[in-house]
Amino acid sequence: MTTVQDEVRRIEADAAPTRFARGWHCLGLIRDFADGKPHSILAFGTKLVVFQGEDGRINVLDGYCRHMGGDLSDGEVKGNEIACPFHDWRWGGDGRCKQIPYAKRVPPLARTRAWTTLQQDGMLFVWNDPEGKKPPADVTIPRIEGATSDEWTDWHWYTTVVNTNCREIIDNVVDMAHFFYIHGSLPTYFKNVFEGTVATQYFKSAARADLKGSPDKPKSLGTTSVASYFGPSFMIDDLIYHYDRGGDQQTVLINCHYPIDENSFVLQYGIIVKKSEHLPADEAMKTAIALGDWVKVGFEQDVAIWRSKTRIDNPLLCEEDGPVYQLRRWYNQFYIDIADIEPEMVDRFEFELDTTRPFEAWQRQVAENIARQDEASKASS
Repeated sequence: MTTVQDEVRRIEADAAPTRFARGWHCLGLIRDFADGKPHSILAFGTKLVVFQGEDGRINVLDGYCRHMGGDLSDGEVKGNEIACPFHDWRWGGDGRCKQIPYAKRVPPLARTRAWTTLQQDGMLFVWNDPEGKKPPADVTIPRIEGATSDEWTDWHWYTTVVNTNCREIIDNVVDMAHFFYIHGSLPTYFKNVFEGTVATQYFKSAARADLKGSPDKPKSLGTTSVASYFGPSFMIDDLIYHYDRGGDQQTVLINCHYPIDENSFVLQYGIIVKKSEHLPADEAMKTAIALGDWVKVGFEQDVAIWRSKTRIDNPLLCEEDGPVYQLRRWYNQFYIDIADIEPEMVDRFEFELDTTRPFEAWQRQVAENIARQDEASKASS
C-alpha cells in the first residue's frame, strides 16, 4: 500500500502565457535610437519600429506597413515620418499616414498602432496593455536622481537575448540561496516586500574569504542592495559596494527586460556610479565598466541555469526558501484584466528570511573550500 510519504512529487507546469504583461517596458537607451534611422525591435510577439523625427521626438509604431505589409524598419526617416520602403507611404509618430506621394489623397482609415512612450533618465519605455488601455497615472517609473546628475557617470549598458520565459528572472527577487551557489555572494540579510505594482528585495552580503580578489585592489567587504521592480519588467537597484579602503562605491543598477515572445526575452542591464574624491570622473567610468562586467558574469551564470532548467509551477520549498508563491501571485496581476485583479495580488506582503542557519552552513562550506585551496597550493609547491 502506497502512503503519502511514498508518493513522488511531480512537476506541474502549464505552457507559458501567450499574453504579455501589462506595464512599462524599457526598450533601451535613448541615445541608441536618436540617430535619425529606423530601428527594428522584436517585442510582444510582433515587430516594432523605433525612429526619431526631425523634431527630436522618438516614436514607436507597429513595424509593418498597413498598406501592403512592408517592413518599416527597412524604410527611411523623412522629416517627422517613417517612409515604407515598398511604396513610400509616410507614417507619422501618431500612427496616421501623412502622405502617399503618388496618390491624390490618403484613405481616412490609414492608421497603424502608435505605442505610448516615456522618455526618462536616458531610457525609452513603451506601455503594453492587452486591454488597450492607457497607463494609469499612479503606475509610474520613479525618477533616478543620479541619471541626470553630473555627480554620476553615464549609463554603461548591456543587452542580450535569453531563450526562456521571463518569469524565470522574476523568481530571482525571492531566491536568496542562489546568490551563494550561483553568484558567489554570502547573504547575511534578506527581506521581501510586495505592495501594489512594486516588489522589493532588501539584501546584504558579506565577503567570501574563499573568493580572493587581486591583492593590489581594495578588498570587498560585501554589498547592500535595495532592488525594486516597478511593474513586471523594470528593476531599479540602489546597490552599494563596501571596501576596506577608498570608501563605499554607490551605484544604481538597472535590470530590465521585454518579451520577444512567450519563450524568449531581451535582457538589458546598466549601471551608473557616483563620483567622489576617491573616484573622479575617469576612474568612476572605469569602475562602472568593471562593475558592469562583473554583473554581466552574474547574469550569464543565471542564463546558463535557465537554458537547461524546466518550467515549474509547483516548486517544492523548504523553510529557508523565499516566498516564491506570493511573488508569483503578485506577478500574475500583470497578465490578467484589471477587473480580475484580486486584493491578495496587490495587498502589502512582507517576509524576512531567517539567515542564521544558511549563513552558518555557508560559512562551513567556505572554510572547507579554503582548506582545499591550501592543500592544492601545498601540493603544487
